[in-house]
Parts: sequence; C-alpha cells; structure tokens
Amino acid sequence: MKTRLCWMVALLSLALPETLPAQSTGKAQRNLLFIGQAKGYQHEAISTAMATLYNLGRSSGLWNTHLRTDCGAITKKPLKWEAKNLDAYDAIVFFTDGDLDMDASQKADLLSFVRDDGKGFIGIHSAAITFTSWQEYGQMLGGYFDGHPWGQFQAPMVVEDAQFPGMKNFPATFTIFDEIYQIKDFSRKDVRVLLSLDANQIDLARKGVKRVDKDFAVIWAKNYGKGRVLYNGLGHVQAVWERPDIQKMWLEMIQWSMGLIPGQATPQPKPIP
Repeated sequence: MKTRLCWMVALLSLALPETLPAQSTGKAQRNLLFIGQAKGYQHEAISTAMATLYNLGRSSGLWNTHLRTDCGAITKKPLKWEAKNLDAYDAIVFFTDGDLDMDASQKADLLSFVRDDGKGFIGIHSAAITFTSWQEYGQMLGGYFDGHPWGQFQAPMVVEDAQFPGMKNFPATFTIFDEIYQIKDFSRKDVRVLLSLDANQIDLARKGVKRVDKDFAVIWAKNYGKGRVLYNGLGHVQAVWERPDIQKMWLEMIQWSMGLIPGQATPQPKPIP
C-alpha cells in the first residue's frame, strides 16, 4: 500500500504544474507530516492533496513533506530503524476520517505536540469526520462534520479575513465547485473564521440543513495552547487542488501553521453585512 501510494504521489507531483517560483535554493529547514489514513470513506483527493503540498514545499524550498498512510510517526517515543517521531516535525496535516490507528499514548502526544510544544495542526476536509468520539480532538480542531446537505455544488463563498495568510488570493466573494460540510460543536467564541458559505445564496430549506443560525464556516484558525490550528474544509474535489489560487493559499497557510509568518487567530464575531 505504501509503495503504491509513493509511486502515485511521485507521478502526480510531476504532473502538477509548479506555478510558484522557488524562494530558496538551500535545504528546507522545516518538516511537514501529512497523514492520509482513511478508516471510513476513501477520499480520492487525498493523493492529489499529498502531491500538491509535497510539490509546494519542494518548489518553494520552505519545507519537506513526509507522506504517511499510517499513524506510526505520531508519538514522542523513540522509533526503530531511524524512523522519525513527532520531534522531527513542525506541523501535521490530517486528511483523514474515522478512528485512526492511534492508542491513548499517541493521542496524548498529538495534543501535546500542538498545545505544549507550540507546533501546528492542519485538518483538511474530512479531518472533521475523524475521531468523532474523542472530545479533546474535536476541541482542538474546532468542530465536527454534521452532513453536507448541498453535496458537490457551486458553493458561494465569503472571505471574512482577507489579511490572514492565504486569504488575500481571493476576491471578497467567489464561487468554487466543491463539497462543503456543515459543522457542529463549533463556536465563533473559539475560532477565527476566515471563509464561510454565503447563507443568502444557498438553499436553507434543503433536507439536512441544521444550523438555525445560518453560520456555515468553511475555513478557520485558532490558537491551541502554544500552538496553531487550522481547519480547511475545501478539497473534496480533486480539481480544487490544481487551482493556482488554492495552491497559493496553501503555501501561506502552511507557513503560518509552522510559525514562519504571522496571522491573527483571535476569535471574532460574524461580520454584519
């Protein structure tokens, strides 16, 4: 499985256009761990996401991306055969779903990696359907999946914080064809929403719509102890990853998660139109 994934990602990285010029010719000093384990629905876009973030780190010279379909590296315990543990990484990406292969010790180490060590955690799309019975994970992430009433559609978006890294690449409002989740256990008292669905442009009477406050956050950032957490609900559709504006967004958001560039994650209320 791992060999097949490595070949797939290598081929995709060659196929994806390097639209971003290299920013450094030296060896990258930061390391990103990308976990793509699926314990439920298998998202086909995971391989494309892996290739995209690998390619962005390589072309910019800013970070090295380590790709895994297991959770063995999520530990602070020494590992055999020169395998890297959490101490080697500056940020972790989860494009995952279900209950991953992590024991209680690994779960504690993941939380400590962000909260105590001041590192970064990024949840992509179905990371919100991961560990749905593990309350501390949901508190760190900022919310959980609660359906996708509109399926894949031309989603009308509103940029709420154009100053946050990666968000200035978009106009104030735009549409994107993707699958957008409805989120529960989410509060603007805990997170800073960066991108949301325009509630005035979607069918609120559609079966499965549950948020009576009409608040459909798509991307948010938050502080978690000493660390930085980002949830980005985009990316179900593979073509999304090939968009230059999305790639520029990720280039900056990953830098923020690693503490390389500043970005305000203090919670703020929903803006009044």
